[in-house]
Amino acid sequence: MRVDKVINNNIISARDSQGEELIAMGKGIGFGQKPGGEVSEESVEKIFRLDNMDNKEHFKELLASLPLEYIRLSTDIITYAKESLGLIFSQNVYLTLTDHINFALNRHLGGMNFNNALFDEVRLFYPVEYSVGRYALELIEERFGCRLAEDEAASVALHLINGELNSAMGTTFIMIKMMREMMEIIERQIPIPEGSAYPREHLISDLKQLANRLVSEEPMSGRRDEVLYRFVKGNYQREYQIIDTVSEYIENEYQCNMTEEEKIYLVLNIKRMRDLYTC
Repeated sequence: MRVDKVINNNIISARDSQGEELIAMGKGIGFGQKPGGEVSEESVEKIFRLDNMDNKEHFKELLASLPLEYIRLSTDIITYAKESLGLIFSQNVYLTLTDHINFALNRHLGGMNFNNALFDEVRLFYPVEYSVGRYALELIEERFGCRLAEDEAASVALHLINGELNSAMGTTFIMIKMMREMMEIIERQIPIPEGSAYPREHLISDLKQLANRLVSEEPMSGRRDEVLYRFVKGNYQREYQIIDTVSEYIENEYQCNMTEEEKIYLVLNIKRMRDLYTC
């Protein structure tokens, strides 16, 4: 590994054997080094690949300005999410999560704590990512002796969701808000009893996929099944009316259009739910 630039005593910008740019982190790795020097792999604690990162220079500046322990914390949280829970992220998550942890800890030390407006929604729609946020709070308390508010678990989860979707925070906010509103419209028509997790999980999964497609504006693939379409619209009129209400709301509120295929899929889902709760 050849040194390009020493960022500080613990972080360097370097090139691998194929000439690809990367950031290497390790205690004392940059001490006494100069551009063109070689670094042994044994001294490297963590490597950040920059080929898929949007803002490389900002990431370098951030690493240069933060305590090494903050960077280690962020990478340990991401490693836990990847290795223990199988989550897959874009490289940008290292930038956004490290930046947020620095901001959250400084804010806490200054006596400032804020509520996360999407706390309940994150817990409901993204329980796995929220569990990583709870894990992050435990690590912070263990390493720095301070307990951040529970809302910070949801904030960490939001950065992980962004990393999974490779989207901006504003886009993720809109998507989660859309999911909550669609869920509310449906559940006003089909009240789901407390403790009925299984059918709700299926609905949540469907709404997540739908909201992600609508917000990202990805085209819907596949052909419409005309026979199924006529059967569903003719036999499940009440369920179709519910989803039509959802569709109209999304179009008016977000200027997004559901396809007939997406409507039919949700109609079949809530038909199963209605059958379950009216038996």
